[in-house]
Amino acid sequence: MLLTITQLTTDVDVAELIAELVPPKEFLQATFATYRPDANFESQATAAKKAQVFVESIKKSKRNKQVGIYFDGGFGVGKTHLLAACFHSYKGQKLFGSFLAFTSLIGALGFATTLDVLKKFELICIDEFELDDPGDTMMMSRLLKELSANGTSFAATSNTPPNALGQGRFAAADFAREIASVADSFEILRIEGEDYRHRSSERSIPGVSLQTLQSFTARQENSNVRVLTCSMPELLKALGSLHPSRYTKLSEQFDQIAIEDLQPIDDQSAALRFVTFVDRCYENQVQMMHSGADAAEVFLPHHVAGGFSKKYLRAISRLGAMNIEFDSV
Repeated sequence: MLLTITQLTTDVDVAELIAELVPPKEFLQATFATYRPDANFESQATAAKKAQVFVESIKKSKRNKQVGIYFDGGFGVGKTHLLAACFHSYKGQKLFGSFLAFTSLIGALGFATTLDVLKKFELICIDEFELDDPGDTMMMSRLLKELSANGTSFAATSNTPPNALGQGRFAAADFAREIASVADSFEILRIEGEDYRHRSSERSIPGVSLQTLQSFTARQENSNVRVLTCSMPELLKALGSLHPSRYTKLSEQFDQIAIEDLQPIDDQSAALRFVTFVDRCYENQVQMMHSGADAAEVFLPHHVAGGFSKKYLRAISRLGAMNIEFDSV
């Protein structure tokens, strides 16, 4: 079944925004029992054990002094799996979302309303806590302070870039500095290891010919697979007209996306919106095929080298994971 952007629903209310705050499809079944620590890196098993102790210590009527735990480590060492395991093993009121999901919630509802809505939750899991935007980081630090004073506990992960192999791989010091008001109440769980997926953010993700793309979509027209077809300008225009909090609703309505004439994005605001869209599509296990430029080059070099490097590198890695290889069509 082929879809166009104009056919998609984008209206969401507060209840829907909150309902979206659960682990992505990839981690719906993640538990401590299914976590497989690498025997070569003892810190992985240690982090899992400490996380279990932390979850067991959270009581609805009586809090301990530990506000939260922070999984700090490289790309692909199981941080999100452990975060999702914390979520699934806790039976009380809980939420799970990316850092951006929570900042988008604040953007959609305002800080005071968001704080009021989140106060009833006992455990909040924040994936990929971002430290590259001072304004967002300060806002989240304030949110953590206000909610922890109300009795909420937190689990969070770092957003270490996919290709970081040395300096900058661990972000614990930055995290502690930026959330100084509650940092002393967080236990830092450092997770050593190698990326079990061995993905590279430097891979090539070439586009197919327009004829191949059209042949692909034609084959799907009468299938049960929901395929969003659009040109790159159409997609960027649609994303620019929506608040990022609506991107989850958008990405839930299709299984694959076919982008015609993908080209590098000159405007950084548009590029960051595309990053957010890619994140939501990846979390919903959307597959992608495109014509035009190499998707690994969709972000300009000076943007990737700038202050939002981690976001761009993560998006490139995820575009590679979403890509439908030519020989699989």
